[in-house]
Amino acid sequence: MMPALNSLHLIVEPVDMRLGIEGLSAKVHAALQRSPCDGAAYAFRNQRSNRLKVLLWDATGVWLLQRRLHQGRFVWPQANEAAFVLDAAQWQWLTMGVDWQRLSPPALGVRLY
Repeated sequence: MMPALNSLHLIVEPVDMRLGIEGLSAKVHAALQRSPCDGAAYAFRNQRSNRLKVLLWDATGVWLLQRRLHQGRFVWPQANEAAFVLDAAQWQWLTMGVDWQRLSPPALGVRLY
């Protein structure tokens, strides 16, 4: 059973989707100066924003999830920050390819870094 995504961080810069667990973990550490093993989930997108990967370390191992949209693209923040934190509703909208930033007040897309 997949764990719940209690804290989800969107990494703003696009990444090469060939990266696996080790490569994405290194991106988390380099971009955010955080341990990828801290229990938070980290979402990455490709350059075209039609694919995403989620990295989540839990108490027993690591999850690497991937999603691809056949049409449209994932709406990603266009900002100077390294990452954004999304709540559960925003995450649901994002994974469906809906512009989650227009469905929420600006304060919900919290800048942390």
